[in-house]
Amino acid sequence: MTAHQSTPYLKLPDTAWWKRSVSGRAASAINPHTAAGFTIASTDKVASAGSCFAQRISEALKEAGYGYLVTEPAPAFMTDEQARDCSYGVYSARYGNIYSSLQLLQLIQRAFDGFEPSEPLWRGKGGSYIDPFRPSVQPGGYFSEAECLWDRSTHLAAVRQMFQDLDIFIFTLGLTETWLCTADGAALPICPGAGVGGEFDPARYQFHNFGVTEVVQHMSQFLERLHAINSHAKVILTVSPVPLIATFENRHVLQATVYSKSVLRVACEELRRCFSNVEYFASYEIVTASGDSKPYFEEDRRGVTKAAVEHVIGCFKSQYMGGEPAAAPAPGPAASAPPAHDPTAPICDEDLILKALSAQMSGETA
Repeated sequence: MTAHQSTPYLKLPDTAWWKRSVSGRAASAINPHTAAGFTIASTDKVASAGSCFAQRISEALKEAGYGYLVTEPAPAFMTDEQARDCSYGVYSARYGNIYSSLQLLQLIQRAFDGFEPSEPLWRGKGGSYIDPFRPSVQPGGYFSEAECLWDRSTHLAAVRQMFQDLDIFIFTLGLTETWLCTADGAALPICPGAGVGGEFDPARYQFHNFGVTEVVQHMSQFLERLHAINSHAKVILTVSPVPLIATFENRHVLQATVYSKSVLRVACEELRRCFSNVEYFASYEIVTASGDSKPYFEEDRRGVTKAAVEHVIGCFKSQYMGGEPAAAPAPGPAASAPPAHDPTAPICDEDLILKALSAQMSGETA
């Protein structure tokens, strides 16, 4: 009598086995994906938002000639460099970086449901006005309160058009730590007084660190609202691999980073399982989880190298854009220092905060 192996593991594909899909491979040769639930057609209108790292995917879509949706274009008189400095075309609308799930939820609520945060405009250098919900989009701030509020109204109209018109929305979750306005729970992208604008007042602002349940709740409400606005919209979620710049928790920043990214990753999985129109793309795993991630980070162990970005984009193209199986070139030696100004680098609030805080700590005027 012939013996038959009955374990169901024998029928699993190679991607289910560490030895067959990870062991012995260079990090740049690993693509941690199986078949996608949907792909992006060249005719699809694709919009995106999220943390700094999200800008890399929008750049790849535009470079590949896909239909990247921009509903808030730059004025005709601006050069390409001026437009980018003012955050035009960096994302589909000029909202700057959206780091948290609550920020995203409140953006759609502000655009469609009449939510008007009570937070007043911040004052910047020389008496300029700054929108606290997108503090970095206008270098130097606005000349007047009226100009800032008019631009905000124009922006929210562009956000409405974006959500109504898009076919696919890509959102990169970045952080769980955030600052909330105590008056109405409005989520801010940065801490007031951190060098970009505003003044910190413990009576007006409170720190909060979201857990899995909260992130899932925020994103579920967002996805349900998006479906009501645009029933055919599909969503790709991903998690930024970039560590926290600092933590306000009473713990080491490394622990805080692992907590934050773990919460976001688990939340994405819950959402993928609950919503049939949601996909997860493994940016975080590509950069950090191969067991050999050192070549993918700069010497500060926070900045992501060019090789890592190329690997992520290669995997994204393979997964969603009909590209060849992804394999990034072998990373070269890490640069000793980044260039003084890299026009292709993501626009990040953290860089502005670091610059301002450094000036303050050295006794200079930020």
